[in-house]
Amino acid sequence: MKKLKLIITAFVILILSFAANSQTPQTGILKGKITDKTTKQALPGVTILIKGTQLGTATDTSGIFMLKNINEGVYTIVFSYVGYQVKTLNDIQILKNKTTYHEIEIEEAVTGLKGVTVTADRFENNRLAPVSAYSFSREEISRNPGAQGDIFRAIGMLPGVSSSGGEYSAIAVRGQGTRDNVYMVDDIPVTQLGHLEGYPSSESGFNDPNGGRFSIFAPRVIDNAEFQGGGFNAQYGRRSASFLGLGIKEGNKENSIIDGQLDLMGATINYDGPSYLFKNTGLFLSARYQNLQQVENIAGLKNLGLPKYQDFIFKSTSQLGSKNKLSLIAIYSPENFVRNTDNVKEDKDLNNLLVIDNTKSNAIVGINLRTLVGKNNYFKNIIYYSSLTSKSSFGMSYPQTDASGKLINADNIPFEEGVKTTDYTESKLGYRFIHSIRFANASNLTTGIDLDRLNLKNNRNLSRTDTSYVFKMNDFRPNPLQYFTLTDPAFFNVDITKTSYNASAYVNYSFLLMKKISINAGLRYDYSGFSDQHTLSPRLSGSYQFNETNSINFATGIYYQDPVYSEIADQPSTKKLKSEKNSQVILGYKKYFTPELKLTVETWYKNFGNLVVRPFTGRVEQNNSGDGYAYGLDINVTKRLTNKVHGQIGYSYMQSKRNNQDGFGEYDFAFSQPHQLNFLLAYQASKKWILSTKFRYATGKPCNEYTVHNNIFNNSNNIRYSQEITAINKNRMSDFISLDIRADYKFQIKQIGLSAFIDIVDVLNRQNANAESFNSITGKTFNDGISIFPTFGIKFQL
Repeated sequence: MKKLKLIITAFVILILSFAANSQTPQTGILKGKITDKTTKQALPGVTILIKGTQLGTATDTSGIFMLKNINEGVYTIVFSYVGYQVKTLNDIQILKNKTTYHEIEIEEAVTGLKGVTVTADRFENNRLAPVSAYSFSREEISRNPGAQGDIFRAIGMLPGVSSSGGEYSAIAVRGQGTRDNVYMVDDIPVTQLGHLEGYPSSESGFNDPNGGRFSIFAPRVIDNAEFQGGGFNAQYGRRSASFLGLGIKEGNKENSIIDGQLDLMGATINYDGPSYLFKNTGLFLSARYQNLQQVENIAGLKNLGLPKYQDFIFKSTSQLGSKNKLSLIAIYSPENFVRNTDNVKEDKDLNNLLVIDNTKSNAIVGINLRTLVGKNNYFKNIIYYSSLTSKSSFGMSYPQTDASGKLINADNIPFEEGVKTTDYTESKLGYRFIHSIRFANASNLTTGIDLDRLNLKNNRNLSRTDTSYVFKMNDFRPNPLQYFTLTDPAFFNVDITKTSYNASAYVNYSFLLMKKISINAGLRYDYSGFSDQHTLSPRLSGSYQFNETNSINFATGIYYQDPVYSEIADQPSTKKLKSEKNSQVILGYKKYFTPELKLTVETWYKNFGNLVVRPFTGRVEQNNSGDGYAYGLDINVTKRLTNKVHGQIGYSYMQSKRNNQDGFGEYDFAFSQPHQLNFLLAYQASKKWILSTKFRYATGKPCNEYTVHNNIFNNSNNIRYSQEITAINKNRMSDFISLDIRADYKFQIKQIGLSAFIDIVDVLNRQNANAESFNSITGKTFNDGISIFPTFGIKFQL
């Protein structure tokens, strides 16, 4: 009998085990922690609901929640708490036999009515950023059509944001350039976040006004992004156009998830899980390799050259007791670009004769310690090191052509290497201290200091006197009938090492008046070592809340901008460039038609002073003689994901003028595109299919008025043309028009979640020009830019 009982018991256990095993893979767990966005304190009693189901729970006294036995799939999660804005997370994926973990911050309701929960849940009303503020989730970035998972391409369709064309991802905001934006990665200030800047048509190797072509962040690396197109508070400075704060995903402390992507350009793999070495430590690792050869072959772009790049990202997050959270971050992003005579041969019009060999790397290492002090305040200590190195060699090919300019003897094109070489390094060691405290009257005070040591090394060499076939009419020429300019190595070659110490301090106080008016008043102090300059920047912003759905918002302030580091490194030691000054005013109206549908209208004005300009073409010397102004209007309607549809439409009007005080007078700035229209629509056709499209239109970018001179060397055996610029940016290139499409299809093979996708930029196959260049062989201008740019692949998760 005892044996029978043992056998029956064992059999029951076995059956239950099989049943459990058969059921476990069909469901997953959602777990997380909810904290106050301002104080970082845990919130007990927050209600969590999975939309479209009967599943729900609430946080415990530590702010922790857990929901078990959730069928695998993609869900919308709603978080609500009395006195706080309702927060909604879309596209939360529950995996078989896995725990999906999220740490969520929710914010107090702006209108703070007791006992009332504000229901504008799909958009957060951040009273510290009342104007020009937008946020992006991990999934919104990943699925943005034409963005190919690039955060900058996703931002590029916001109102007031200009892109440089289909091949570039860098952004220019409200009448300023791609180098004028504040970038923070996990509270670490960085200046360069792009790959493949400055070639194939530039002889700098970096510092291209059009910016980089691809972000250093692979798809699904950035967990959240907060963008503000102006009017940001005193905590951020040294750049003046916009603020972009990026948060790299934190590792899942519960279990490991491996995901990645295989596509036409290469491969990406991410690890998201416990460290298995230290308790309460999550680890996120990402590695990506990209090679554009296949895309170039498909799109007929072999003339460009061969770009390759990699990105390696490490982030660990440790909870040290109940008060301290420690994050370690490391990023390394090398790249290489080679262009040789094989690529010159593929250029049928011989527009680009450069031969290039460039290597570049970007590295960031940081430590971020957040400490809770009491119930209402916290501070952060951040130590970081960043470096950028670039080594470039630029040469020239000399193809033989017939009388019509057509290439002959294509297999034997003479060339000269190393005519110009650059070896540039910038490195920064910095420290940041941030303290935030909330008072009993719901006001908030943020103070902080930033300190850094900046080191620049610049070795630039010109092997011989170089001829420039493009010049301005006021450039120095010894003979007015000489229709070209010469660059002497004595005016080009430098070998400079510079070091400076910089310091900043700021205070920002946020408070409510009569429950409907929120005010943010701030003051920022900056000391810039290279310019030996002290500046004070007052900032003021706020909003008047008519009710829970209507508000008027404003921001004004002074913003000082350091000269670009590579330009500082170009200047003689006796020359000091001053900080540029930007005074701006923004006035806006915000309307919530429903919790998912928002209208934003903003008008803005900027006045620029002490702008850094280059008086003479081909010379490195610069000064602060420039000035200018810009103004515009932005209108945007955004619908968050509900009923399987989300999208946005926006229109921007803008004028941006500059004056270099060089005799050419006032002119349109390079990114002054008066009319812009953007439209995005995404539709979740089923649990498996997601379809999306994006349309962008912009007035063509400005270009110069010029005169072409024929046979400038008076040599019939070596006919060359030159271009004399007679007016700056008086004409315009063709309008920018791009239609992008994307389709995602999800499916499952056993434990592996898969998603096939196709993402095509510019299906209309237009060559959207980002710049106009001159061909000295034919005497004709041509547009730099690419047309259709496809990629497709498969994403996996297990």
